[in-house]
Amino acid sequence: MSATIYRNGRVFTADPDPTRAWADAFAVDGSEIVAVGDDTHVREAVPDPAAVVDLAGRLVLPGFTDAHTHVLMMGAALGQVALTAAAGIDDIQRLLAAARRDAPETTVLRGRGWLFDAVPGGRPTRHMIDAVVPDVPVYLDANDYHSCWVNTAALAELGITRETPDPLGGSIGRDEDGEPDGMLYETAAQQYAWAHRDATTTDGERDAAVDRVIGAYLAAGVTGVVDMAFDELGLAAFERAQARYGGELPIRVAAHWFVANTGDEAANIGQLARAAELASAPSTPWLRVVGIKLVLDGVIDACTAAMGSPYADGSDAEPIWSLEQLAPVVTAADARGLQIAMHAIGDRASDIALDAIEHAVRANGDRPRRHRIEHLEYAAPGTAERMARLGVTASMQPVHADPAIFANWAEMLGDERVERAFSWPEYEDAGALLAFSTDAPTAPYDPLANMYVASTRASALDPSVPAVHPQYAVPLDRAIGHATRDAAASVGDGAWRGRIAPGFAADLVILDSDPFAAGADALLTARVVETIVAGRSRWSAVERQR
Repeated sequence: MSATIYRNGRVFTADPDPTRAWADAFAVDGSEIVAVGDDTHVREAVPDPAAVVDLAGRLVLPGFTDAHTHVLMMGAALGQVALTAAAGIDDIQRLLAAARRDAPETTVLRGRGWLFDAVPGGRPTRHMIDAVVPDVPVYLDANDYHSCWVNTAALAELGITRETPDPLGGSIGRDEDGEPDGMLYETAAQQYAWAHRDATTTDGERDAAVDRVIGAYLAAGVTGVVDMAFDELGLAAFERAQARYGGELPIRVAAHWFVANTGDEAANIGQLARAAELASAPSTPWLRVVGIKLVLDGVIDACTAAMGSPYADGSDAEPIWSLEQLAPVVTAADARGLQIAMHAIGDRASDIALDAIEHAVRANGDRPRRHRIEHLEYAAPGTAERMARLGVTASMQPVHADPAIFANWAEMLGDERVERAFSWPEYEDAGALLAFSTDAPTAPYDPLANMYVASTRASALDPSVPAVHPQYAVPLDRAIGHATRDAAASVGDGAWRGRIAPGFAADLVILDSDPFAAGADALLTARVVETIVAGRSRWSAVERQR
């Protein structure tokens, strides 16, 4: 045979049957796993292997699938000024000034990851950036990527003045005199800052971003991703990458096509045509469009998530899609067999999402469907049970619950709702499919850090910060299952990848330490030894050291 046996390891298979959750050895033939079990069983199944690899007791896991990410944006973010660690405005200004000094020829400065509670009063202004970088446009995406903070030069470049109207579903921040203050919220960030970014970014820059994100994910043990805002630019960039890599990609990419609310029902439904065309076209296991993405609301940190009750300051936020606007689009997409992923952070938004799905079920009848709700940071009691009845996946991001960034989230709500934040076990108990992901670049993409937050509710960003809501932590084996087996199942791949089992894709990660044995803290220091995708080594620490 041409198979390779891997033996003498600690193999967590992610099989839902606990009696098959662990093994000592497995065999890979080509791109597929052909045997799993103890050493004797695997030797009997593969009596004449081409090679035998001694794992030396190392931990082997199924490759992680980041079930909600933004791959092209993440690749770009890896080349921008990182601001998440900035504790205050002085830190932000210092980092921006240093970046400007290091790139004297640049015509634009881009940063990402700043936090509202690092800015005085949580009110960023253009003047704060102007104080250190007044001469070139500066664009700083917030940590949640739902707003963009810019300087005066950027406002001028975008043509935004006091007369510029707020777009549907967003707003332009204004000072007490009505002048733009440098903040672009929700769709204002998309339609002005991001549209300008897309128009001025070259294909070469996008290709570099793709290569950066692939390399970063493979080094972290991620073998598959689910993009949540694909468009023509992202599709073209990954098609070029697929050609560069000889018709394959080193990582599996499933994508949801972004559909914006234009305010016009016909135009909204018209956006489905391209997604349906791509989803029905011949695809490969490497790059495919599986559905659409709709953003129903904003984020709690900026008080733009649609909530059933007002925020602590008395404000409220309208959804970006009302039920009347959303239901026809969801029904049309469901009829075309598209998977629908809906961003819903607030409880009002998740109610709207489920109402729209129920409308589609009534209109289209019984048919295979596995729709998704993304984030669910605060959902009303009963939401999990309703999702389970409808077969809707709960797509959630443990790193968004990191205690180091939780204080502002809690302050914005300021009431008993805080005690039900990120309540993952509710979805397990209800029987809903729960898929874990990172939403990179809004949060760190490292799956091991993600598993640390999931299994402890402690902080991976700052381990000195006490855990918040430890009652909502999930045991490590279940957390990894949600990030591998269930993440793959969230896009319909549960029958062929996401587990270490015969007949499944040989997508695997080997670690240098075992957090099951050493404790959860080991997740913060463990390193990937090797990442294998479709039976081929795609990243190796040993090779990197040579």
